[in-house]
Amino acid sequence: MQVHRNNGPISIVRHAARCAALLALFVAMPAFGSASAGRGKPLKIDVVRDRLTLSLTHYPQVYLHGEIDAGAPQRFAALVASGRLERGADVYLNARGDDRAAGMALGRMFRAGGMATHLGTPRQPKRASIEAKTAVCMDACLYAYLGGLYRWVPSGRDRIGFSSPQTQATRHSPDAVTYLKAMGIKDEMLGSEAWLTAEKMTASGLANNGRLPTTATYDLSAPAPRLDLRLADRKGTHRLTIQCQPGRTTVTAYDEVGIPRARQIALRGGSSYFQLGDEKRLSQPRGGAKAIGNALVIRRDLPPADLVDLISAWSVGAWVGGRSDAFRDGFTMPLQSVRAQLKVFYYTCWRVAPWPPRSKKAH
Repeated sequence: MQVHRNNGPISIVRHAARCAALLALFVAMPAFGSASAGRGKPLKIDVVRDRLTLSLTHYPQVYLHGEIDAGAPQRFAALVASGRLERGADVYLNARGDDRAAGMALGRMFRAGGMATHLGTPRQPKRASIEAKTAVCMDACLYAYLGGLYRWVPSGRDRIGFSSPQTQATRHSPDAVTYLKAMGIKDEMLGSEAWLTAEKMTASGLANNGRLPTTATYDLSAPAPRLDLRLADRKGTHRLTIQCQPGRTTVTAYDEVGIPRARQIALRGGSSYFQLGDEKRLSQPRGGAKAIGNALVIRRDLPPADLVDLISAWSVGAWVGGRSDAFRDGFTMPLQSVRAQLKVFYYTCWRVAPWPPRSKKAH
């Protein structure tokens, strides 16, 4: 079997020596078995990394379609070792198969490579049928999909799930539980249904649509407790620090967009602001964003009583305005996953430097 690319086939034999270490790490050969042998064409792998694709997405695209067979992990490992499928690639799945161990081995490689998983088919002719353009990710493919660091929900007619409803024994098999735990997935998230809906996948965390949960760390020591929030998504890393001290609360956003981009946005001199939820904006001075290293930085000193607005908002955004909101630069950081840490920080700030109540606005 050969792995096909847009510029010709790669011999697996030629890369066997280079792949030995990778295969030893991710592929447990005795566990694969032959459950899917002979049930269809072995999994085919197509890579798209033309100049247009890389300029638009910044990552190569790899399409896995067909039957996930016992040899699929070895072929994918060889592709990674060849250097044609670098870290962060987009993986599009349209596959099925009973060999769940092979699906899990693929998923481990996706996660180790920081890859993103989607449902999708290779480019089809304009006159191709709807069925040919519809991606189905089933059984072993679902486990492979869950290995993606970033996982997009299916769209349109695409479907993901199992060929039949899951029994208690199937859902709690030791190898599946171990794999799901390593991927940060609780096995009960899969439920017992055959097919998973986009809504359920998003609500349960099976899909994250290109954004990991916000994380929080803090230093609660006086005289200036500090909270650091971090969000990683498909575009990069975003950070928000909140520091309280007598008389003011300082909020600083770091949007790590790279040195050239940070300088370009800062020179534009657009208005910068923090946004709480969908509505409330905190100050909008022009030229309020600076390029520091690889990050675009926005800093504000707020009245200490405004800290309650920050910790109670469902999200905090940091933005540099453009001609309209459609052209602004920045990020939105959901806060639900760090609600407990925000409350601890708030009460620590109150104990260290209590503030007077807010003045009532005249009507």
